[in-house]
Amino acid sequence: MSVIGLLTFTNLNSVMAQDAAATDQAAQTEQITDDSAAAAEEAVAAEPVAPVADEVEESKSFHEVLKEKYIQGGAGWMTPVLLCLILGMALVIERIIYLNMATTNVDALLGGIEDNVKKGDYNAAKELCRNTRGPVASIFYQGLDRIDEGLENVEKSLTSYGGVQMARLEANLTWIALFIALAPSFGFLGTVIGMVQAFDDIEKAGDISPTVVAGGMKVALLTTIFGLIVAIILQIFYNYILTKIESLVAQMEDGTITFMDILVKNKK
Repeated sequence: MSVIGLLTFTNLNSVMAQDAAATDQAAQTEQITDDSAAAAEEAVAAEPVAPVADEVEESKSFHEVLKEKYIQGGAGWMTPVLLCLILGMALVIERIIYLNMATTNVDALLGGIEDNVKKGDYNAAKELCRNTRGPVASIFYQGLDRIDEGLENVEKSLTSYGGVQMARLEANLTWIALFIALAPSFGFLGTVIGMVQAFDDIEKAGDISPTVVAGGMKVALLTTIFGLIVAIILQIFYNYILTKIESLVAQMEDGTITFMDILVKNKK
């Protein structure tokens, strides 16, 4: 019995020792797993997040977008449209400068002419007109230059020289109108040719897929868009110039009538 009890106690201690060892090993394994998971989480947190492409990509400037669309439209057809804009704007700027310089304070000029005519000093009146810029002063000078020939000849000279001044005011307007018409025409022509090329691409590909058609259509329509934009810009300035010319012509007509009244009233 003593031997049996001793063996039983020895086996029990061995089993308990094995259970304790297994428990320690499991605890160590769990600790290692927890440490690995924590390390993985820290690595993920520390890893830099790649920025989104849309946020990193900077927006293109207007100049870059315009340049890109110009290239896409094709230099062969976009260049004539650009030339229409450059030449048209050059003429527009020239006309605006000329018309602004032609603007005259007619009332002040007529007041000075009347003061000199009342004194009988026509040379001083002519000198005043010569030193005053603008078509109105030039017309008055032509009338004063013929004062000795009679009022009838003065009136004829005013009418004749007024027509000359009106022609000078309207100079280059036909060219501006030409560029207004040419710009969209070049755009439409580029569009039609682009459409033909798009159908050629469809024929070569043997397929009418949107990818084949969209590229040619986009390039074709860009020329029309730029042509219409150029025409609109030039048309706005063209109408401004016409309005300015009408204002100057009205000044010329009203001033001429008042000028003749001054001469008639002070003619001796």
